[in-house]
Amino acid sequence: MTATPLMPKATAVWLVENTSLSFEQIADFCKLHPLEVKAIADGEAALTIKGLDPVLTGQLTREDIDNAQKDPNAKLHMADSKVRVPVAKRRGPRYTPVSRRQDRPNAILWLLRNHPELKDAQIMRLVGTTKPTIESIRSRTHWNANSLAPMDPVTLGLCSQIDLDFEVEKAAKSLPQQEQPHSEGATLLPASETIAQPDFAEAPSRSTEREAEREAEREADAVFAKLKSMKGRDEEEDE
Repeated sequence: MTATPLMPKATAVWLVENTSLSFEQIADFCKLHPLEVKAIADGEAALTIKGLDPVLTGQLTREDIDNAQKDPNAKLHMADSKVRVPVAKRRGPRYTPVSRRQDRPNAILWLLRNHPELKDAQIMRLVGTTKPTIESIRSRTHWNANSLAPMDPVTLGLCSQIDLDFEVEKAAKSLPQQEQPHSEGATLLPASETIAQPDFAEAPSRSTEREAEREAEREADAVFAKLKSMKGRDEEEDE
């Protein structure tokens, strides 16, 4: 789509008054009808409009105008703007269609239960609500608190899964280290604990070994005593 001058009629007035461009050239550049440009030149239209210099506003270059004046078939083209206007960021809560607004309390309740780490400002961005509404649902003072049912805002179409994941990840990073959820399973024990474990494990085994040694000694003494008594009996019988 071809760009249109900032003020088409004011630009056309200036070109008519200060150049020898044809009506068709001016009309093509300003997106007007050639008859409108002719009416401006004849003083029948735009009588109260002050001309706007397109060179000063950066919409045309002097070289482009000079070339077009020399060649009636040449067309004027908008010059590339040297000023880049930043895109305005959206402020305030996300706009929610009227048909979805009744689902916002359910979505807020779902977020409060499943992602308590989210801040109120994040919930406001996700579902397009206000802080008092969030607080009323959290404290169960909402006018419809008894009928609310937690529902996923992504399923309800109030936000995208990407937006939800981004806010959850952002909230998780802001939590203290000890409160952050562990998603990688069990971690290795500290070296001090792993080194200390054999001491506790060896203590019972050593006592068991000592007890076994004592039992073996008692059994050996009993065997020797029995053998000694049997030997004594044999000697008595021989006599």
